[in-house]
Amino acid sequence: MFPTTRLRRLRQHPQLRELVRETTLSPRDLILPLFVRHGQNQKIPIGSMPGHAQLSVDNLAAEIREIVSLGIPGVILFGIPAHKDADGSDARSESGIVQQAIQEIKSVDDSLLVITDVCYCEFTDHGHCGVLTERNGHVDVDNDATLELLQDQAVSHAEAGADMIAPSGMMDGMIEALRNALDDVGFTHLPIMSYAAKYCSGFYGPFREAAESAPQFGNRATYQMDPANALEALREVELDVAEGADILMVKPALSYLDIIRRVKDAQPEVPLAAYNVSGEYAMVKAAAANGWIDEQRVTLEILTSIRRAGADMILTYHAKETARWLS
Repeated sequence: MFPTTRLRRLRQHPQLRELVRETTLSPRDLILPLFVRHGQNQKIPIGSMPGHAQLSVDNLAAEIREIVSLGIPGVILFGIPAHKDADGSDARSESGIVQQAIQEIKSVDDSLLVITDVCYCEFTDHGHCGVLTERNGHVDVDNDATLELLQDQAVSHAEAGADMIAPSGMMDGMIEALRNALDDVGFTHLPIMSYAAKYCSGFYGPFREAAESAPQFGNRATYQMDPANALEALREVELDVAEGADILMVKPALSYLDIIRRVKDAQPEVPLAAYNVSGEYAMVKAAAANGWIDEQRVTLEILTSIRRAGADMILTYHAKETARWLS
């Protein structure tokens, strides 16, 4: 009789489909980005990211309690300071906006994992990810000078109580520099989640509104990766592992599922995160608002596909609503 193997047999009952499901998605797989700004009693909606807002530190408590109640294990913090300057001094200040936010979150619920983005684009008046230099009439980010600033920023986050740092600037040698800086002052236990393969992507547009971090000239193509390159991503992650990264990240996620898979295959023993970025979120929200897609179904499908590709955890703006849908 033909066919003897009928795969539809395992699809006949909803409970059976669940039993044979290969990839799972849980609130415990998700990390929620938060935007923290200066001021008092501030909750400023982000127009291109419905459902998200810039929050002042005094408005964090209710947000943190909700996140914990939904079973989301962690957040990653991005700061919008009151003052920006050429070298982003607020980023490494004891009283900086991120440092204040860390302390507030820990006072509300110490069980929540607090990750901090370690970069300078939100803090510099030029919007680039480090200190600038000029060579042959061309202005660019000075890699090695920026490493020193990143070291100071990471240590200040650690001293404020961060549970993990996540450097995102794509500076060469940044993981070794940060590992050395943290170890030198006694934070040998603090893990580093590296934005190891971060592409120069058009999907970051809404984030730049949210973090007020758009570059004032040029772009970030000299330090973020070319979207056409895959082998280069494997070189980046290999270097970061050798330098001491505890967790790797691919960013963006949805258009880079192949990169997630290749990184996971190349480094199966290292936990892998993927960042489901602002543009990916905004497209789903816009299509859903127009009635063109089923938002819940599409969101869960996207996040499941990121997990299926090999991500162990997902940074996503969909975290709260996804947690409610999965509960």
